Amino acid sequence: MIEVIGVRFKKAGKIYYFDPGEYTVTNEDYVIVETVRGVEFGKVVLVNKKVDEEDVVLPLKKVIRVANEKDKVEVLENKEIAAEAQKVCNEKIKEHQLEMNLVDVEYTFDRNKVIFYFTADGRVDFRHLVKDLAAIFKTRIELRQIGVRDEAKLLGGIGPCGRMLCCSTFLGDFEPVSIKMAKDQNLSLNPSKISGLCGRLMCCLKYENDTYETAKRELPDLGEAITTAYGKGKVVGLNILERIIQIEIPEKERVIEYTLDELMNEGVINTQGAE
Repeated sequence: MIEVIGVRFKKAGKIYYFDPGEYTVTNEDYVIVETVRGVEFGKVVLVNKKVDEEDVVLPLKKVIRVANEKDKVEVLENKEIAAEAQKVCNEKIKEHQLEMNLVDVEYTFDRNKVIFYFTADGRVDFRHLVKDLAAIFKTRIELRQIGVRDEAKLLGGIGPCGRMLCCSTFLGDFEPVSIKMAKDQNLSLNPSKISGLCGRLMCCLKYENDTYETAKRELPDLGEAITTAYGKGKVVGLNILERIIQIEIPEKERVIEYTLDELMNEGVINTQGAE
């Protein structure tokens, strides 16, 4: 076991583990740590806890110190400088006539690097742009191309549900979402109905997917022949969430609704394959 703390550098960003060393922190604390990008300022989201060594990537970087008020003021100053850098970069993008959209600019805490996040339809030759920016800002320059989901996460917004976007409020990582999830949940396959602001399938399709997959394994398929107390019939409808099965009984010339529990408790369920 090894003691760690969890730190986020952005709201709803990924959680990174660090060695707290001699420090005992709380969820109200901010810390200064060393990362692959340089010295960074982050918020503690997981306090001192023991985890198995195989659950983290070793060796862990140690916390340099708990942030003080001076550090917090410096972070605000970095944001102001980054806003100015964004204006300058946009001007240079127009000057070089580059097909790219600048989304965000971020300075590392120690100002040893400035990162420009942008979106583009394809590859962009920004070598001359980097030279111009390096000459202006006198520091290390990184241009990072991001996808439309990352752009939505950075910019935020209100989803079709009326709430702030999940990705910008609490989702640390994007999970794969497929059109099959929408089909399994009997949702309209109209792209405008199942797409988020980013234009991709909504992340929330994943939330109930496990429930639907479990239910589908328990319930018979549509068109499946089944024997009930009223005789042989065929499944013509399913309410997956309520576990209700609609069975058409030709002999009775009617459709009867059963819950899964009713069929199983009565011992009348007998899947025989489609006829």
